[in-house]
Amino acid sequence: MDENSVERPLLLSRGAERVKKTPFFVSWAKWILKFVIWVIFLAWAALIFFIPAQIVNEAFEKWAQLTSGTVFGITGSIFLVFSGPVLIIAFLSIAYLLISGEEELHERKASTKPRFRLWTFPVLVDGPFGVVSATELIGIVLFVVYVIWAVYAYTTQILSVISQSQLTLKQKSCFILEYLGLRFGTIGLYCLAFLFLPVARGSVLLRLIDIPFEHATRYHVWLGHLTMELFTLHGLFYIIAWTIEGDLLQEILEWKDIGVANLAGVISLAAGLLMWMTSLHPVRKQKFELFFYTHQLYVIFVVFLALHVGDFVFSIAAGGIFLFILDRFLRFCQSRRTVDIISAKCLPCGTVELMLSKPGNLRYNALSFIFLQVRELSWLQWHPFSVSSSPLDGKYHLSVLIKVLGEWTEKLRGNIMNSSEADLHLQPQTKIIASVEGPYGHELPYHLMYENLILVAGGIGISPFLAILNDILHRTQEGKPCLPRNILIVWAVKKSNELPLLSTNDMESICPFFSDKLNLEIRIFVTRESQPLLVCLEEGQVHEATNSSPPTSDSSSMSVLVGTGNNVWSGLYVISSTLGFVIIIYLLDIFYINPYEISSWWYKGLLFVICMLASVFIFGGIVVGLWHLWERQNAAKEACKDDRIMVEKMQNNDIVAHKDSCQQKVASLTNLYYGSRPNFKGIFGDISEKWGCVDVGVIVCGPPTLQTSVAKEIRSHNIRRQRYHPIFHFNSHSFDL
Repeated sequence: MDENSVERPLLLSRGAERVKKTPFFVSWAKWILKFVIWVIFLAWAALIFFIPAQIVNEAFEKWAQLTSGTVFGITGSIFLVFSGPVLIIAFLSIAYLLISGEEELHERKASTKPRFRLWTFPVLVDGPFGVVSATELIGIVLFVVYVIWAVYAYTTQILSVISQSQLTLKQKSCFILEYLGLRFGTIGLYCLAFLFLPVARGSVLLRLIDIPFEHATRYHVWLGHLTMELFTLHGLFYIIAWTIEGDLLQEILEWKDIGVANLAGVISLAAGLLMWMTSLHPVRKQKFELFFYTHQLYVIFVVFLALHVGDFVFSIAAGGIFLFILDRFLRFCQSRRTVDIISAKCLPCGTVELMLSKPGNLRYNALSFIFLQVRELSWLQWHPFSVSSSPLDGKYHLSVLIKVLGEWTEKLRGNIMNSSEADLHLQPQTKIIASVEGPYGHELPYHLMYENLILVAGGIGISPFLAILNDILHRTQEGKPCLPRNILIVWAVKKSNELPLLSTNDMESICPFFSDKLNLEIRIFVTRESQPLLVCLEEGQVHEATNSSPPTSDSSSMSVLVGTGNNVWSGLYVISSTLGFVIIIYLLDIFYINPYEISSWWYKGLLFVICMLASVFIFGGIVVGLWHLWERQNAAKEACKDDRIMVEKMQNNDIVAHKDSCQQKVASLTNLYYGSRPNFKGIFGDISEKWGCVDVGVIVCGPPTLQTSVAKEIRSHNIRRQRYHPIFHFNSHSFDL
């Protein structure tokens, strides 16, 4: 479709008129907060990077000794320097999010000139890391340089000491091994300070830098490999040294009161190794449940690590672990709420569509995802799914599309089929009840930041793009701020029976005459069929199971107790828990540790962990309870709208009559290719000539091979681009645990 064949949408100008300019003091407050956050982060990172240097290490030890006379002792000094910055940044992040609201989205405008962005430019596309952007590569290089530099600094220090000693060769060997083993453990502990930050799903830190959890898990995986390699070397060097000395068994079983408890370290390392081995890609892919269950050993790993090193050493990594505990407790509280599934459909292509009830004040965007548990299938299994609905589709529900691929999804489809048949025969149907964690995802819907979009999907990867398309159409129709004007959808499917997924969107009813306002083109590649079969978008029978009674506002909707929810309540939760931790530690030192001269390292490490948990359960629990009461009060105010879901469903049913006309419109925009795969070199070359010198956002949702192919072409085109060609920005929306 030619760009000039339709007039430029008016929504851009309308959106600009609706946007209010940000007050001057708000902009200044945000700038100051950002500046302070960067200063604190860089100072913290610089300390960790340079502390292997002898002069920096000696300066820190002097400072720790000078401040060890306080109530909190040396533990407080170390916690303040290594974990304090993380928590202070979290506090400032809360303030930044409260000030920002959603106005950042409205402030974004299409840039007049395209420009490269480090975080959307793929540098590495093949290899163990998958597709790596320039920003991610810089992070990887910094960590590798840090480890090499730290090992070099510690090695030169020990060689300098050894050269001046009069020890025997055996004694020197054991001394070097034990010292390097100690230092490998120290480096691993600094890496551990970062390890838990990416897996706190609703963390304010991830929201501040707008990294969604499905992306952050990659960083957790990379850090996990690095951390466990260092801890493994830590244990291995000690084992070799003890073997040379001839007291291996005695050292392994040793549990000191003053000093390191070796047995606790062995237990912690064993739990870590088991998690590490079962998280390797071949095991994780073929035995996901084994990976999932063994990963719960992180509790053993963390607790026995604290027993191993004591409270003051453990406090180096305590900041990230504390934020993870905060997130985990909030997820536990949210997942206790059961959510009735409003409707469940089995589509002809073997895909399940679930519509879940949600409160009106629970926000999400078209790129969000949820974790879903269906208790009739399993009490332990949680599975991530991208939402397939736009928040503008309905205030009180969201939808997900689930491809039937494994045992869990097959059971789910069977339950829906049974419920559908029971409904047809007027028999009591099995009620499907779910629990939900989330929604999670990008803080801002970045698909609205590009005037030109290419959406590349593989199979069920079309699901989030249906949500994106709905979102853009709603915004176009309602005149809300929305940049996308040119949209190309490239969808690769194995067989044509997957095509009905596209019919779940009724674009014409959302935005009548949308083709006059958007340049939309759809290219579908059916890879395993050489010629068209007798299929249509509505082929087959749809089995639907619905709950006979409308869900109540109290018990059937998703809970708002999520870190990505209300900024005020989530901020109060973090702040109160942190202050509660300081108060509990202070009271413990005043009334127990100092008066009774408690000095056992492992025992003080255990008390430190208990204080972390108690502060979240007690102080954070109070805020969560008040948050829950606030939620119920809001739900009571909307009690008169208990039929809201049914109204939305009736509206959905009313638009069925428009399906034929809509599908004719979609068919006119769709090109079908059989027996071939997308030629991305040709596709990007064609777009380069058609769209000209602009920024093009490319979002990919599909298997790793698809992401690699797209990223490779984007890198090639961006490097060799002409002045009048666009710059392609790679974005991945694939969740791969």
